[in-house]
This record gives sequence, structure tokens and C-alpha cells, in this order.
Amino acid sequence: MATIAIAGAGLAGRLCAWALARAGHRVDVFEAAPEPAPSFDARGAAAFSAAGMLSPLAEQEQGGSEIAALGWRSLALWPRIVAALPRPVPLCADGSLLLAHRADLGAAQRALMRMPGAEPLSTDELATLEPMLAPGLRGWHLPREGLIAPVPAMAALHAGAEGARWHWARAVDQVLPGEIHFADGGRWSGDWALDTRGLGARPPLPLRGVRGEIVTLSLAGHGLRRPVRLLHPRHRVYLVPRSDSELVVGASEIESEDRSPVSLRSAVELMAAAQSVLPALSEARIVRLDRHLRPALPDNLPFLHHEPGLLRLNGLYRHGWLLAPALVERLLGDAGLAALTDLEMSS
Repeated sequence: MATIAIAGAGLAGRLCAWALARAGHRVDVFEAAPEPAPSFDARGAAAFSAAGMLSPLAEQEQGGSEIAALGWRSLALWPRIVAALPRPVPLCADGSLLLAHRADLGAAQRALMRMPGAEPLSTDELATLEPMLAPGLRGWHLPREGLIAPVPAMAALHAGAEGARWHWARAVDQVLPGEIHFADGGRWSGDWALDTRGLGARPPLPLRGVRGEIVTLSLAGHGLRRPVRLLHPRHRVYLVPRSDSELVVGASEIESEDRSPVSLRSAVELMAAAQSVLPALSEARIVRLDRHLRPALPDNLPFLHHEPGLLRLNGLYRHGWLLAPALVERLLGDAGLAALTDLEMSS
């Protein structure tokens, strides 16, 4: 078995640690954050602040067919991975909805041209699926799309990587074949080094941070059953039910690495758009306003790199939860280190 170090304990890093530890490798994970618990201040892992939508059809509009294909593969992997974890992780695949106000049907139709597979719904069909939605909306069903709860999933992946050693508050300066150099001058050497640090991996990767903002709301009996997206000329606002009393609304997409708190304008625009499709939100309470920076490359596509002793996975942009299992499966499989499918099916 190999000695392997992973730089970064975000979603990709935790998935790699889980798969590699289960394959019997000796795994060390080095992370700049002080602890494994969630951080919502734009300096921790972006995965904690994500909605956890697993939406290959919807993301095909902007990401294209490659993103959609990886997303469908991840949707096949997630149930098996979750079943192998030591803690429960909420996961569902009951489909999602696209919505549009009648005044925005032109913009909606242009978007739908890039989403083959979206099924138009009659007024009655939409009301049956989601009776709490505002009247007068147009709707489309995206079958088989899903949703995972990010915070429980991150905790379960950490707990499930039995045998892996986690080194918190250990910032990595450089990742080389078989070597990791630390900001404090220390060094690790072994068989393989994996770099999953997101924005921490620049240079050499030409990464940029894309700011995203998300609102967590509390409303008992909100009635929303599945994720919905509002097709709008300026926004792609989504509402995601976390439980019978909690929802999240997101997400802005701002070409900025500003890490300051959420602005009044962003918060108002997100919540007003959400309330326009789910009127009951007028009585919701704001639990938290989160922001984070998504690591993106110039083409907004994920980056995989494999050479002897060195693996890199980065640039997941807005698709982290949708793409991570498929990308980890490909990266570790190409290196001959772990067969993700065999691992999760063997539990």
C-alpha cells in the first residue's frame, strides 16, 4: 500500500481520504483550517456553504454536456457512498423544478433550449407537485435530479475515513511529486501527493475566486418538497428545502474575491425573488447569511492532473457536490490507487 498525503480537506479532499483509507493506504490530510467543523466566513471550504443540489440537467445550460455527463455519474455514485458512511446523510433524488413568471417566458424558453429533458408541467400538475408555490407560475420538471445535505455529508466523510490522519491548522505552501512543503518550513515525503486545495493551489494553477452568497431561512411548515429554480433574465435563484422548517436561498454569482459579509442588495434580491415564487417566505426568519469563494479556472471546467507521484483536482466552480464523486473516481482510478465504485459497493 502507498503512503499518500492530501493537501486540502474540502469536499474533494475528504472524498479522496475516505476512498484511499478504505483501500488500505496510509493517508495524511493537511488543512489550513483549525478544525473539521463548518466555517461560513468565506475562508473555509466552499462545500460547507453550498446548497448541495445535484442538478445535471439544470447545470447543462451553462456547463454543457461534459458537466452533465459527470453529474449523472455522480448521481449514480452518491447513494452508494452515503450508504457506506458511518453517519446518516440526507440524500434524495425526487427531481427538481424550473419555474418562470409569465413575463419572463422568453428568457426561460431560451434557457430551456439548452436543457433537453425538461418536462413542461400544466398548472394543475405544478400545483400537485408543489402546492405552496405562487399561482400563475410556469413550471418544468427535471426528473432524477437530487439533493444532498452538505454539512452532514462533510462530517460523515471525515468520520468515515478510518485510519486517515488529519492535521488541522497546517497550511501547505507547495505540492510536488511525492512531496508537500508547508508554510512553516516543514516537509512531508512519500509515494503520492494530492492537491485539492481550491484557491490555495495558486500558483501554479490560474484560479480565480467567484463569490457566492446563500441565505438560510427558518419557516415551520414551509411546504416545499423539492429544489426549485427560478428562471429570470438576471438571476438563477434557487430554493432548497433542508427540512420541514429550514430552507436555503441562493446564490449570487459575482466575479469578485471580496470576502466581506453579504451586501444588502444581494440579500434583498435573493429573498425577494424567492418570496415571489413561495409567498409563505414573507414570514420566514433569517438564520444566516453565508458567503464563499468558488475556485474556478478560465474555462470554468474542472481540472484533473496525473503524473507519477502527483495528483491534482481543482476548479470545481459551482459544481462541487454535483461533480466530486465522478472526478475522484476518475482521478484515483487512473492512478491505480482506488476503485471508488468497488469500495462503496463492497460495504
